[in-house]
Amino acid sequence: MKQNKSTYILALLLTAVSFTTTCGGQTPDSLDHYLRVAALHNPGLQADWLAYKAALQKIPQAGAYPDPELETGFYLEPMNIIGGRQLAEFKLMQMFPWFGTKKAAQTEAAHMAGMSYEKFRETRDNLYLDICARWYALCRLQQQLANSRENKALLAQLEELALGKFVSPSGSSPMGYAPPAPASGAQGSAASGGGMPGMSSMEGKAGAAVSAGGMAAMRNDGGAAAAAMNTSLPGMADVLRIQLEMAETDSGIESLLSEIQAEKAGFNALLNRPADSEVQIPESFEQTLFLFDQDAALADMENQNPMLGMINEEWLAYKAKGEMDRKMSYPMLGVGIQYMPVKKTGEPMFAMGSMNGKDMIMPMISVSIPLYRAKYKAQARESELWRQAIREKYDNTRNALASELYKTKHLLDDAARKIALYRKQEELAKIAYSLTVQAFVSGQSELADVILLQRQLLNYQLKEAEAKAGYNTLAALIRKLISVKKDMEQ
Repeated sequence: MKQNKSTYILALLLTAVSFTTTCGGQTPDSLDHYLRVAALHNPGLQADWLAYKAALQKIPQAGAYPDPELETGFYLEPMNIIGGRQLAEFKLMQMFPWFGTKKAAQTEAAHMAGMSYEKFRETRDNLYLDICARWYALCRLQQQLANSRENKALLAQLEELALGKFVSPSGSSPMGYAPPAPASGAQGSAASGGGMPGMSSMEGKAGAAVSAGGMAAMRNDGGAAAAAMNTSLPGMADVLRIQLEMAETDSGIESLLSEIQAEKAGFNALLNRPADSEVQIPESFEQTLFLFDQDAALADMENQNPMLGMINEEWLAYKAKGEMDRKMSYPMLGVGIQYMPVKKTGEPMFAMGSMNGKDMIMPMISVSIPLYRAKYKAQARESELWRQAIREKYDNTRNALASELYKTKHLLDDAARKIALYRKQEELAKIAYSLTVQAFVSGQSELADVILLQRQLLNYQLKEAEAKAGYNTLAALIRKLISVKKDMEQ
């Protein structure tokens, strides 16, 4: 399982594509681009990758032979033996475990490293899901911000229509009516300041209307003037009510801008960037088409989900450990050599001949005797019980993931239905709003009906953006549950 940095980067970049389907390439404002940035710079992901690399170093350690043992001894006074005087003694011994023990230990270490890799995959998938969720939240907020600004523009047009009705003696005006410019007296009143926010502009427009009403009163008798002033009072209330709606819309826009900044800070944290780094968000986003086969998804989840993979690797590690424990219960073999330097003696013994002063070399073999069997039986039983526990854990986790997949599929279908519903309601609300505005201009409808429809239209637009963000996030969650396992071995 030899690894390198380029293989790691390639695997991450390939996996990032599985979490996006309609990014349209790696552009600065695409989700795919930010997934790649996070894959290379997120510290939590880097930490798990390094932990996996460290676990790989356990494999050669587990496969190494025991260190050879060297024993030395020196005589303070040379010892007389047959053949001379012995000066010292050297023993070198190398022990060898039973056949297959070393391989079983390496297999166990490899599966333990596999657990670290599956943990890295789980961290990677969770990171990608978090980025997708925050990205779609930013897209939702950006869409809602555009809808709120569009709603404010509609309110401004509605204010112009209400002002046209306000200054008209008959109480109505055509669609193309443009209110007259404020008189000098009205400008002085607006410049005086004070009062509620937005009242200055309203007072100026109201001043123009009063001036127009006064001119009409001078050309008619007192009864006609009083009637003109009475008909102007409802129009004044309409203008005030529209300005109240605009003030509420402005507050909502400021709240959205503040929420966007907070989401950007959290998004940049996942990318390991400063909180104030710029995040380019598209002006609009659409529902990501997601084809979902439930049976195939369950099969892919069981084969590819990192949580199940981690449990499976743990089971295989204990299986290899059980095999290693069984091999350890067999004798260990040792091969060595003993060397004794011998000095010639001045008084050769009878029949010593050429042996006088000749160094002694003796090959040796040793065998360990695993006599106490209770501990080996306990080790084998321990591994077996661990495997049973892990199998139960695997089944429990698989059932929980399958349940979550079913629930997510239900929520995904529900989000798709809501998107279709809100789009239809938005289209109908636009038509109804247009007709109601025409009726309001002609005096056949009240301002309350127009504002109610405008609120409904904005509400449908905001809910549609929220439903699209929820749908795309749920699709990313399903891709996370299924996951994609890339082979990183070379």
